[in-house]
Amino acid sequence: MTPRKLAALASVALLAPLAAHAQTREQYTYRCTGHDGKKYYGQTIPNACLGRPLELINKQGLVVKRIDLEGEEKARLAKEAEAEKKREAELAEKDSVRRTRALLATYTSEKDIEDSRNRDLRNHDKGVQEVLKRIEDIKKRQQQFQRELALFNEAGKGSPPARLQEEITNAEIDLKAAQSLLEAKKKETQAINARYDDDKRRYQEAVGKKPKKS
Repeated sequence: MTPRKLAALASVALLAPLAAHAQTREQYTYRCTGHDGKKYYGQTIPNACLGRPLELINKQGLVVKRIDLEGEEKARLAKEAEAEKKREAELAEKDSVRRTRALLATYTSEKDIEDSRNRDLRNHDKGVQEVLKRIEDIKKRQQQFQRELALFNEAGKGSPPARLQEEITNAEIDLKAAQSLLEAKKKETQAINARYDDDKRRYQEAVGKKPKKS
């Protein structure tokens, strides 16, 4: 926090005590220990005291008030962070309870969970097989293009036709896209298994069974 911001905070925080002091016509002095370890005094807050804990001293030399704006701000932020952490924990707990209730309403046994897992994996595998078939078809196209290119080069007719070059380029792009999709499908398979593993663990906990070690 910059000295200017701290000075603004100090002004706001000290409005009330300054008004009360003005009414009693009593003189007070501000005191602080600067960053250099020296003591600084003033009827107004010395520049060296900006961002430092302050003491308000009366004419008898007694400290009547201590002000630590930076410390108070840190404490406030820490309190807000703790409250936010508590709120997130409560929301997580509520979400866990909701998910467990939904789980028990969906499955009546661990076998139900495994049956559902297998159905999802079979459906997902269909998509994987479609992508594998697409990759195979693209590679066949590439082989055909390479044969055409070889025949053209053997004929010695100069540069290959633009159509053939475009087909080769498009096939390379299609292959990379299909391979990326296949990798994504593999990750989805892992995600499906992870989800059902978590469902089984939650189900076992909900019905009082100890989860099996993998």
